[in-house]
Parts: sequence; C-alpha cells; structure tokens
Amino acid sequence: MGNIWSRFYKKNRAERLEVIEQSNILEEEYLNLVKDNTVLDYDTANNMVENVIGTFSLPFSVVPNFVVDNKSYVIPMVTEEPSVVAACSNAGKIVASSGGFTTTIHDRKMIGHVALYNISDTDSAEQTILKNKDLLLKTANEAYPSIVQRGGGAKDIDIRVLTEDGTTFVVVYLIVDTLEAMGANMLNTMLEALKVSLESLTGGIALMAILSNYATSSLVTSRCAIPFEKLGENGKYLAERIELASKFAQSDVYRAATHNKGIFNGIDSIVIASGNDWRAIESSCQSYAVKDGKYKGLSTWRCDLENNLLIGELTVPMPVASVGGSIGINPSVKVARQILNNPDAKTLAGIITSVGLAQNLAALKALVGDGIQKGHMKLHAKSLAILAGATNDNLDLVVDKLREQKHMNLAIAKQIVSELSN
Repeated sequence: MGNIWSRFYKKNRAERLEVIEQSNILEEEYLNLVKDNTVLDYDTANNMVENVIGTFSLPFSVVPNFVVDNKSYVIPMVTEEPSVVAACSNAGKIVASSGGFTTTIHDRKMIGHVALYNISDTDSAEQTILKNKDLLLKTANEAYPSIVQRGGGAKDIDIRVLTEDGTTFVVVYLIVDTLEAMGANMLNTMLEALKVSLESLTGGIALMAILSNYATSSLVTSRCAIPFEKLGENGKYLAERIELASKFAQSDVYRAATHNKGIFNGIDSIVIASGNDWRAIESSCQSYAVKDGKYKGLSTWRCDLENNLLIGELTVPMPVASVGGSIGINPSVKVARQILNNPDAKTLAGIITSVGLAQNLAALKALVGDGIQKGHMKLHAKSLAILAGATNDNLDLVVDKLREQKHMNLAIAKQIVSELSN
C-alpha cells in the first residue's frame, strides 16, 4: 500500500480518489459516498438535534501509512486548521519508520456518581453502603439488563466523603463496563435506579445522579521510540531540545495549555471523524492534565542516550465508542469508520491516542527546530490567496509571490491576484 500513497498530498482530488479505490479500504457503497461528497442531509440532521436550519461542513482528510501496534492504518481527520493533517502525516512517517506506535489499554470502564447530602453520620453511611454493595450492583444491572447479557454491566462501587464550604457530600461512584458504547444513557439509567436505595440506606438526600466525563477507568497509553537519525541530520540535537520542551510543558502552565492544545489538534480531528463526542474527550483529558494538583503537559518525551532514542509517551482517558450517537447515522462517520477498518472501541482509543502523540511530536519538532511559523505561514499564504480570489489555475503562483513579500495580508494578496489577471 505504501507506493500508491506516495506524495498523496500532491495529487488532485480525482487522483486521491483513485488511490482510495486502489487501496480497497472502502466498499463500493462507501466509496460512492466519498466520490459524491455525500454529507449529512437535513432530515437526518433534524432528527438528531433541535432547531436545525441546515448542516455545516468541514474538510475531511486522510493520513496514510500510520502504524499502530504493528498494523498500518489510514487515518480519517476532520479539521479546518491548516497544517494539522500535514504535521500528523510527517510525524506518522517518522514513527512508522521507527517501528510505529505501541499502545496499552489499561481499562475500559465508565464512572458515574450519586451525590448525597444531609447525612448525619457519614462513617456509618459509608459502611452501610459497602455492606450492601452486591445488592446495589444487582439493582444497577437490573436497570439495564441488555448490557449484562452481552458481558458488561456494573462492576464495582467506590465512596468518597467530600466537604465544601460547610456542606458534606457522600459520593457513591458506580464503575460500569459499557463494552462498545460510550455509555452515558446506560450509566444515567443505572444511577437513577440507585437513588432511592441509597437514600434509604443512608438517610440522606440525593442531589444528582449522572455520568462523569472524568474517565479515569478508561486510560490508554501510546508510546514510540525514535532513533535520533530519523529526526534528521541534527537528530540528537533536536531530540534533546524536544526533551527540554517536554520538561517545560510540565513546569509552566502557559506552555502546558498550548502543548496540550497541539495534542488535541490531532485527537479532536479523528474523534469528530469517528462520530464520537469530542467535548467529552476534551473534558476528560483536560481534567486528567491536572490530576497531580497542577495543570501539566499530557505527553512526555525523554532521550535514551545509551540507545540513541527519543522516547515519547502519552497517557489519557479515551472513552470513545464504536456504537451509538451519530456513529450509525452520519454517512461521513460510516466512511471514516470503514477507512479505519471498523475498529472496536479499544482499538479506536489506541489509534486516537497515537494520533495525539504524533501531532505533539510534529509541533515540538517544529518549535525547537525551524520554528512553528515556517509551515504555518505557507498555509496562511494559501488561505489569503483563496480569500483574495485566486483560482486553481493561479493559486500556486499567487502563494509563491505572496511569500516573497515582506508582509503578508489580504490587501497584498488581492493586488497580486489583480496583477496576474491583467
């Protein structure tokens, strides 16, 4: 497959579609959806959310030859931000030539909680809940029997006593194996079923029963080890500076925020393409970034000088699903999933986390090397040229002339387009 994807970014749309067809990653039905640029229709959209007036499109791209756990993938990405796809592709190539990404799925469960208050004896309440844990788990599973029949369901209960501004809460956490689903409706149904029992056992009042998006029981780690020479002629120098940049993101919150934003340039792009809830993923991972009491960069990079390797690692909560939501409704999501060979939830989580690590590598390599603006300004020039009215026939020429200018802005771009049109 590697040869047919060569210089994919240089091809026009027809040539790219021909490569997609030759690669056999899409069945004819889905290939036709791509060829026809079939998007979410109004009637379907109107049944998904309220007050619909139309649909909104974003660029749908692919990154080929992305290796995760010794398997090569074509990565679907939905993003409007210039350079994200190119950066992911370049980093993916470096890592693929170094053996690819390896992943560890630490667990795949979701957490929900019931918050109780007005409890006079919290120690006694906690002990009573623990004594009745089996009964509570049975109650939760009876509220959603279909997941139990498939091998999932409520697995454990945890309890914390929390005090804030004079109010004490006894919080009961329910841990559920949601299998291939993200599980929001499942968790909420189970938790609602527990409220009456918990109030009866503790004498307290239930404030709320709801899924938590802080998915610490759905952690995934992606790792890569890159020989210094794979980074270029000055590979050792770049590797050492990437390690320093990683340390900087652990120590400075201002840098950490941008460091993590770069990770999510990749993660969000594939999460959206796969039909998953990117807001839930962002919420979970951003919460995880402050797990040690201080907001830090989510990834770490270090140099193994003995073996001349740059080692990168990213561990994040990744509670994505392979069923539910818009996954079976949106035609573009169906295409994206088939491009990935319809992975199960755990496999998809590993792929997404690896894309985040690749995106981070690309950003750090640019920042500590030539600087982030070099690639950005080329794409910025292209955007300005299109806004100024450049066509496919003169776009490359307008971009080249615009990049020769001391300053780039829309007015100069329009002037160049005008001069070339005369």
